[in-house]
Amino acid sequence: MDTRIAELRYKEVISVEDGTRYGYVGDMEIDLESGQVRALVVPGRRRFFGLFGREEDKVIPWGAVKRFGEDIILVEK
Repeated sequence: MDTRIAELRYKEVISVEDGTRYGYVGDMEIDLESGQVRALVVPGRRRFFGLFGREEDKVIPWGAVKRFGEDIILVEK
């Protein structure tokens, strides 16, 4: 299954272990020398409608990604 980087924003990241929903991919960390993806970044959830900022972003190492689905990414973290 081929996936473009732009399509990752529409995939929800879910833990295989306990079903925790982390959110949708907001960014990626890429090694510029090798061109390989190092991690997926999921933005932190907003606190009280965004008035009190956000939680910390979740950085999920590429090695923790187990499977890509049509609309989800399963990770082991």
